[in-house]
Amino acid sequence: MQRIRLRYAKRGPLRFTSHRDFARAFERALRRAAVPIAYSQGFTPHPKISYASAAPTGVGSEAEYLEIGLQAEVDPAELRAALDAALSPGLDILDAVVAREGSLADQINASRWLLELPGVEPRTAAEAVAAFLAAEEVLVERMTKQGRRSFDARSAVTFFAVTKQSGAPSEAAAAPCAIIDLVVRQVTPAVRPDDVLSGLRVVAGLEPPVPARVTRLAQGTLTPQGEIVDPLEADREGATIGGL
Repeated sequence: MQRIRLRYAKRGPLRFTSHRDFARAFERALRRAAVPIAYSQGFTPHPKISYASAAPTGVGSEAEYLEIGLQAEVDPAELRAALDAALSPGLDILDAVVAREGSLADQINASRWLLELPGVEPRTAAEAVAAFLAAEEVLVERMTKQGRRSFDARSAVTFFAVTKQSGAPSEAAAAPCAIIDLVVRQVTPAVRPDDVLSGLRVVAGLEPPVPARVTRLAQGTLTPQGEIVDPLEADREGATIGGL
């Protein structure tokens, strides 16, 4: 069985596609593109597809990853093009490589996010970010399957700064608009961008007048230099993405 790893994006209005809806759309695309997908054994066979750390509903992403198992070998470039054509614009297949050894999930321990805060002055956001970084601990609350839970949002953040540089297409037209770069390590419980925004409210009383627009720019392995290495890097020659 051949294993292929894919990088895909959720853009524009399709950032509101839930993970379950994307999974259904992707399985339809596999059928339309006549991909020789492998299936699990048993009474209810399922296509061999595994997802890595899917972005929350409502969040855009330039760096989502999945792996598929195939019954026959295919050319990764041709597979990428066929699947991209079979999906709706905004659900875009960006890259495909033949998987080598190891798990895709083992290559991901951090994400880089772009947070756009319409109606927030950059200076105000910078002061809130500075207060967040200066805190030893920032406790926030979130409703989980086990009920409301309190946890530290500060310890997982490795980079946090207001910037004018944008690494992904923006649709936030409001002015002023603070733009923030954020890198978060994977921890348990997971710290999400909305948790960090809650932390800004806790430490500095920052509450954007409209919901923030969030885009994942990269996910992968965080290096000591602060770069995030593309998880497909281990499967082919390539460059880092999301480097700071």
